[in-house]
Amino acid sequence: MIAEPLLRMATAMASPGGGGGRLSTFIFHRVLAEPDPLLAEEPDARRFDELLRWIGGQFRVLPPLEACERLRSGSLPPRAAAITFDDGYRDNHDVALPLLRRHGMRACFFVATGFLNGGAMFNDRVIEAVRGAGERLADLGWLGLGELRLGSVEDGRAAIDRLLPAVKRLPLAERERAVARLEDQLGAGANTGLMMSDAQVKALHAAGMAIGGHTRTHPILKVLDDGAAREEIARGADDLRAITGEAPVLFAYPNGRPGEDFDERHAPMVKAAGFRFAFTTRAGVAVPQTDPYQLPRFTPWDRSALRFQARMLRNLFERVRA
Repeated sequence: MIAEPLLRMATAMASPGGGGGRLSTFIFHRVLAEPDPLLAEEPDARRFDELLRWIGGQFRVLPPLEACERLRSGSLPPRAAAITFDDGYRDNHDVALPLLRRHGMRACFFVATGFLNGGAMFNDRVIEAVRGAGERLADLGWLGLGELRLGSVEDGRAAIDRLLPAVKRLPLAERERAVARLEDQLGAGANTGLMMSDAQVKALHAAGMAIGGHTRTHPILKVLDDGAAREEIARGADDLRAITGEAPVLFAYPNGRPGEDFDERHAPMVKAAGFRFAFTTRAGVAVPQTDPYQLPRFTPWDRSALRFQARMLRNLFERVRA
């Protein structure tokens, strides 16, 4: 591992603070209690603890709203970073929160409110359907995928990698029908214990974590008409205000790729709903001139400290060259 003083020095050179400050924002979704072979990209508790040590050794982690405000005012400290989570998984409260508190870090949790209290997101329903399907050859010609072999972990991951893109961008009603048909065909239903309850969201807020908007049902905003998109953004904010007693001011676009998942119509909707800053999933770092409604986020998933830290440095230097 790079010696921490040298690492901090190199990061400070790329992210010097003040008017030349650059904000690195990390994005996570889940922190599993135990490793899951079908979710190999998601860190478990041991791995997340390790990642927080690496992040803390390289960056100065700020509360996300403070980070955004200091970015805009040109008063970021050197090596500034923020941590965020998307969607609203129960393990954010049960597993991630204790580890964040152990490291003295605060994060923002972007919550899709329509899945709280026993709901399940479409991607998790697909994964659980594959998990429970057993060994079989599934004819998915109706999704344009032909026959998919299921049974082994490798088969399951390959099937998931093809199924999720096939249904992700369907209109909401069509996506719901497709996922329900898949569950019926494979004979496996959703795991309804994956998402947080209202009480757990409230507990995160009480612990000093920021709670941000992420719409109600996590649609691809670009495929919605303006009225439906506006409703998703605003009603999600209303739900969070009712839960925490505080209007959310941070937002993350579902899926989050500019031009693919949302476009120029949506930032004004986010602003009108009362949000002051919004995050994408475009890689890179933010500078004071960055559009506050298109802040980038990035997390390298390298398994070694050296590669993780090197890729974070490269992310910073690439923004400098740009």
